[in-house]
Amino acid sequence: MSALDIFNSDAFSLQTLTAAINNMPYVPGRIGSMGLFRERGVPTISVSIEEKSGQLYLVENQLRGGPARQNTRVNRKIRNLNCTHLPVRDNIPADEIQNVRAFGSEDAAQGIQAEVNERMTTMSLSLDATLEHLMVGAIKGQILDADGSTVIYNLFTEFGVSALADVDFDLDNATPASGAVRKNCSKVIREMEDELGAVPYTSVQALVGKTFMDDLTSHSECLTAFDRWRDGEWMRGQTARRTFQYGGILFEEYRGSVGGVTFIPDTEARFFPVGTPDNFDLYYAPANYVETVNTIGLPKYAKTAIDAQFQKYVALETQSNPLPICTRPRTLRKGTNT
Repeated sequence: MSALDIFNSDAFSLQTLTAAINNMPYVPGRIGSMGLFRERGVPTISVSIEEKSGQLYLVENQLRGGPARQNTRVNRKIRNLNCTHLPVRDNIPADEIQNVRAFGSEDAAQGIQAEVNERMTTMSLSLDATLEHLMVGAIKGQILDADGSTVIYNLFTEFGVSALADVDFDLDNATPASGAVRKNCSKVIREMEDELGAVPYTSVQALVGKTFMDDLTSHSECLTAFDRWRDGEWMRGQTARRTFQYGGILFEEYRGSVGGVTFIPDTEARFFPVGTPDNFDLYYAPANYVETVNTIGLPKYAKTAIDAQFQKYVALETQSNPLPICTRPRTLRKGTNT
């Protein structure tokens, strides 16, 4: 049997490879492990998000029989957003396939499968890291491309709102005002609650850079509280990176950088509500293959194709088509250490 012929077997079909790549270990990524985003597959390459917001008002006292206040109608808006398309491709030349095939063997599948799996592991983990980067963008309100600067979606613009002003925690002040950090924490929580309205939430969390975390935990106002938090760490079974709860907010140092792109800068903090229904969604569109048209999207796909003209190589492709979004971007806040 020709070495190239085995790629026509079920072992290298779209379904088999896709199932394998979706079961590979997930690359370390804090947001991915938090379960913050509700994941769902969609059968289209775009998603429609409907916004229906009511408005409360105070009703003026009138004489009986006088004119009534006109009710404010509920506005409904629909926004269409395209899912991102993240394809990764590699080629295995025929010579490399020949090198992994045992001489005289009629079954080259095992050696070639190992080569395919090794390459697809790297491709899959790269997609995982990219998804983490996109989700970090969603909690910042700006979903950025791989270069860390090109904006794919500005969620504030897409939802027709403006971002609230950054909160300066003034952590490097040598003579800080008493209770300044706690007041800023309260400010973040109260303004976040104002934006949520009647929408419930369970807690407020901040993912912060290392400089922000160092300045916070060494701040004169927080030193005693941090020491007590650290002393009780073993009782909480803390397994994530360094965390600290203060002023009603859980601060967690975030580590994330790929290819020189830092997900959260060292001097920043990104605040977001936890436990809010339909606030963070992650959609997966189907791949752009004939077999997947109008099917429910999966997190990742994998496929092989033989060079049709001369059969000199086998092409490997993995792809993902995700769209992580925050539907209430004004609940997202940015904090700085100075």
